[in-house]
Amino acid sequence: MKIYVETERLILREILPTDIEGFFELDSDPEVHRYLGNTPVKSKEQIVEVINLIRQQYIDNGIGRWAIIDKANNDFIGWAGLKLVTEETNNHNNYYDLGYRLVKRYWGKGIATEAASASLKYAFDKLDVEQVYAIVDCENDGSNKILKKVGLHCVETFDLDGIPHHWYAIDRTTYNTKKLSH
Repeated sequence: MKIYVETERLILREILPTDIEGFFELDSDPEVHRYLGNTPVKSKEQIVEVINLIRQQYIDNGIGRWAIIDKANNDFIGWAGLKLVTEETNNHNNYYDLGYRLVKRYWGKGIATEAASASLKYAFDKLDVEQVYAIVDCENDGSNKILKKVGLHCVETFDLDGIPHHWYAIDRTTYNTKKLSH
């Protein structure tokens, strides 16, 4: 098992086949999927496919979403991190997308912000990327606040599958300036 990042409260590590139960709790919850197309998973077999896809991204791209583990009790909290997106989205392709998804009982505790911030640090300091993007449903107030809090700015609004989404970005210079000011 590879651990990528540790924060004060969290371990961000590779997603493992043994994460099925926590991953199922996360992705079968309709409230978690409210701004994600309202398509919660129905079976653990679907989760196995998702985990296999993410693990293949580690091999193919050297990066993929990470499991968020609570240091206090070793619980699976959700996932966060970067994904190399190779298909075109909003006239962009081959870009690093910042994302996160938490089990509902962990909402409102600053965990997504902590994990997103650690993921950006990894992107700029370890992967040496020039820019990171994020996409969020315009109505998802929680995620919009998190992305702004960790330093991304909304570049534009675009249509994704008939739903307005914000397109966020942060570049290396902006990240380093923000880092120095804290």
